[in-house]
Order: sequence, then C-alpha cells, then structure tokens
Amino acid sequence: MIALTIRPGEAGSTSTEQVADPRPDTGEVLLRTLRVGVCGTDREIHEGLFGEAPDGSERLVLGHEMLGRVERDGHGFERGDLVAATVRRSCGHCDACAAGAPDACMTGDYRERGIKRLHGFAAELVAEAPEHLVRIPPELGKLAVLAEPASICARGIRHARAIGDRQPWKPVRALVLGTGAIGMLSTYLLRLDGFEVWTVGRTPAGNPKAELAEACGARYVSTSETPTADVAADVGGFDVVVEATGDAQVMTDTLGLLGRGGVACLLGIDGRPRQVTLDGTVIGVDAILENRALFGSVNANRVDWLAAVGQLEGARQRWPEALAAFVGLEVPPDRFEDAFGFGGVKATLAFSE
Repeated sequence: MIALTIRPGEAGSTSTEQVADPRPDTGEVLLRTLRVGVCGTDREIHEGLFGEAPDGSERLVLGHEMLGRVERDGHGFERGDLVAATVRRSCGHCDACAAGAPDACMTGDYRERGIKRLHGFAAELVAEAPEHLVRIPPELGKLAVLAEPASICARGIRHARAIGDRQPWKPVRALVLGTGAIGMLSTYLLRLDGFEVWTVGRTPAGNPKAELAEACGARYVSTSETPTADVAADVGGFDVVVEATGDAQVMTDTLGLLGRGGVACLLGIDGRPRQVTLDGTVIGVDAILENRALFGSVNANRVDWLAAVGQLEGARQRWPEALAAFVGLEVPPDRFEDAFGFGGVKATLAFSE
C-alpha cells in the first residue's frame, strides 16, 4: 500500500512509498484512510525540525489528522462506519495517563501517531485499537477531517472556562489571534458557545479568511490596519483570548489584552530562541489586581474529541457553506508538497473516496 513517510530529522526526506499492509491483531480495527489533514506540525517534521520514528524503524509514517472508514465488522463497529482516531498514547507510568488523560501526561514519555514513536495515518490502511476511535456522524462526512484540530480548540476552551470559573465569571467577549485552522475553528466553536468574537489576522480585511470569520458572526481585525491593543482598549479587555499564531511575542502580549478575570489560552508553538518583552505593569500590577490568568494547552482528551465532533456537526448545520470552505485544498498523497505549501485554512491528502 501507499504511505507518506519521512526520515525524521532529515529535511526534505518526505516521500510516498510502498509499505506492507497492516496486520490487525485480535484487538484492533482495520480502517481504510479517506482523508488526512496537514498542519504546521507536519510541515515542521517535513523540514526536519522534529519527529521520532518508531523503535526499529528509520522512517516515520506521517499524518495525525485522520478520517477513515471501518473495513470489517467488530469491536462494536460495522463496516462502513466513519471514524476519526485520537493521536496521543499513554506513557504508562504517570497518574494522568493512568486516569485516561494522556493529554496531561506528567512524564513527557507519551507516543503520538505520526509525530513521536508511532506511525501515523497517512497510509491507505491503518489498524487501530477501538478505544482510540471516535465515531463520526454520517452527515458530517469528509469535514470530520477537522476533528483533530477542533479537539485541540475544544480542550483549550474547556480549560479556559475551568480556570475562569474559579470565581464568579460571566464571559462574553473573546479574541482569537490567528487565522489558520486552530484560529478559525476556535472562532467557530466560541461563536457556537455564544461569545462575541473578534478574530485577528495580518491580512487586510476582505480576504477569504476574513470572510470565513465574518460568516459565523465574528468581527475580523487586521493588524495591518488596527493594533490589537487598540481593539482590547475599545471593548475594555477580553474575557477569553485564544492565541493561535505561534509567535512568542504575541503569546506574551495576550496578558495585556485581558479584562478583569480574563483568561488567555496559548495554543501556538514557537521554539525559536529569542527574547520577548512585556510592560512591567501588565504582569506586576494588572494581572494581579484584575485576576488575569495565562495558560498553555496541548493535545486533547477523549472528552474534547467527542465535544469537537458534536460542535463541528453543529457548525455544519448552522453555517454549512462556511464550514465546507475550511478545506481549501484536496490533493492525492504524491502531491504532499502542494499541501504543505498551502496558505489557506486546511489542506488534506485524499487516500480514498
């Protein structure tokens, strides 16, 4: 079968190749891969920045955003069922993983499909344990390829609410920084949750991503036209800020965009060695006197996957044309470079119909 693989740590070593078909054991479900989403993590692995092959293998099968179809009846699934699959696997020796929360792994010794020590889903056939599968409503169809990034957003928003609810709190206004898949999905999930949302991007208004944000009732703000700090000042600060730009300075600045009791969630990653700055009074006075909070979030719990699938279906019912427009490029696996270079919200690799 065809799979998309890479030699981790070697930039440009990504290629499609023939690999052996999986041989599911008695406790696994055989899946035919339909779509695999491409994200910044895949691009960075492609660039040789990180990624780990499974023990005993020189190459890693990529892909962690998967939509598949069950090939055979069994383990509570029927042939033809649509499923997604979670990404992270337990380290096996920490309290969080023992409690079924590898998203909060305390050792860092977890494994991740298509990223760290486990082959991914960018192959024609995949075998997976049933406990890692998430059922997809048929109505959602191919748009369920968005389930993995949506689960990341769902976890971040869930944790923001948990932190905010440490005290009396009635959040109304949310700010989303970034217009990639995480930013746009966060925008839609927050709108479904009843928030007034401002979504910030670098491109001037009127661009396709601005139109997608506005299609769900969010306000689009271009940093080339209006500083984000001015927007926060105009509304008196935000109750929730979701950062999805992957820029450490922007992450730092979120603390100054919050209102009283506000919570900022960092979902981007920026591993560049650099210094960032923050006005001393923001951290030394405002964060304290106004009970502001800043936290990071990564991966997702199964409860977030289930919530994300339900929210995607809710978004599809409410804004069907807009949600469909999230997937702006669909190419076969051998055109992975086109997918990696795509500048829209989401590109996918099509393995089967």
